[in-house]
Amino acid sequence: RTTMGVTSSNGSGGGGGGGGGGGSAPPGVPPGMLSPRALRLLHRLERFVEEECLPADDAFEAALDAQPGGRFGAVPPVLEKLKARARELGLWNLFLARRHFGDLGAGLTNAEYAVLCEVTGRSRLAPEACNCSAPDSGNMELLARYGSAEQKRRFLEPLLAGRIRSAFLMTEPAVASSDASNIAAEAKKLTGTDGGVRYRINGTKWWTTGGCDPRLGVAVILCRLAAPGAGADRRRRHSIFVVPLPHPGVVVKRHLNVFGYDDAPFGHAEVELRDVEVGPEALVLGEGRGFEIAQGRLGPGRVHHCMRALGLAERGLEALVARAASREAFGKPLLAQGTVQRDVAECRLALDQARLLVYRCAAALDGEAPHGAAALMDIAAIKVAVPRAACRALDCAVQVHGGLGVCDDTFLARAYAAMRTLRIADGPDEVHLRSVSRFEIARQRRRRQPNPNPNPNPNPNPNPNPNPNP
Repeated sequence: RTTMGVTSSNGSGGGGGGGGGGGSAPPGVPPGMLSPRALRLLHRLERFVEEECLPADDAFEAALDAQPGGRFGAVPPVLEKLKARARELGLWNLFLARRHFGDLGAGLTNAEYAVLCEVTGRSRLAPEACNCSAPDSGNMELLARYGSAEQKRRFLEPLLAGRIRSAFLMTEPAVASSDASNIAAEAKKLTGTDGGVRYRINGTKWWTTGGCDPRLGVAVILCRLAAPGAGADRRRRHSIFVVPLPHPGVVVKRHLNVFGYDDAPFGHAEVELRDVEVGPEALVLGEGRGFEIAQGRLGPGRVHHCMRALGLAERGLEALVARAASREAFGKPLLAQGTVQRDVAECRLALDQARLLVYRCAAALDGEAPHGAAALMDIAAIKVAVPRAACRALDCAVQVHGGLGVCDDTFLARAYAAMRTLRIADGPDEVHLRSVSRFEIARQRRRRQPNPNPNPNPNPNPNPNPNPNP
């Protein structure tokens, strides 16, 4: 894989961030997967992340600790500087695939963006610097694909411009949210004396990523509101609303830390919805369409999560090798110890295997049927394979670093916390394994079914005379 600042032979190392020349694709990228333009963007992005974003990560954290309003009081200015720089370099809104979103994004395919997305995963700030961070990327795709003209004007346009942030409110503390049909926050339909329709939303959500961000401008809320005539159809019980923020009925009850990390100033929040009243203009697509919309949102988003995870895991593997090369034990470098060499090899194999699976998934999303069975199975598979491989690589890196690996003197402890969370976020491993199993069983059943028309003659009419009245 490409190592930042080292691969100057293919145009990705050295020089300033404003370049973007040619060069070859990184090892492991299938031939022809990247267009010449995507390759130029890749090399430009590599330099931007290595030379500008990674140094800014530590400065950003120090600024949060130093600001008088506390870590959630404001967003340090360094992030807006990076965003301006990314716009200048043409590294803005890279995630919106050309096939599905036209010229809203940078004109890349899902497969091309997957390669670039891995690079952004190396830095905490790079995804937002390029306006490609979750949950905004998923919410922008949702609005672009399903939103009304007014919803696009009011919310999508400022999100695309990076002027506001967004949150996606789905998971709830009182139910097993891994089964989306359990979601209990409710929207009641109200009809006034004038015949006008309003909706009143009540409930509690948690693990709302970005819910503490002072720039939050819109909440995308999944709640119970069935389609007319839905009956027992569990897939038509829920609806999605977009609610402008701040709103007096949307209340952050508390910040939620991940293994002690607060992820300030974005954070994860428990949110109470208290009589949040909205009009029909807030409903996305229609009553009872929430499950359909959520599935469409999560597919590409899982590709993005997985590729960013691979970028962070690669950085962990690099740290493992560098540390093992610099320390000696029992008369020889750690890197010469068989156990360390085995860990390096196992991590290399797992990361490369997981990456190829994501590439296949991204290619399926670029195909004729992005919501077909092949893509859906791969979407579930990558969500298991990648976090497992990333957690293993980061865990091995922590082990080689010893005490240094479990404190905040390196990026490893925070990175491991983030990767362990990814085995739960956007659906736990168990749900995705269940999906993969179902797809595989169905595939094998189809293969075993006898051909219903064994006659090799494609003409179903045994009479070769096309005239029905000879």
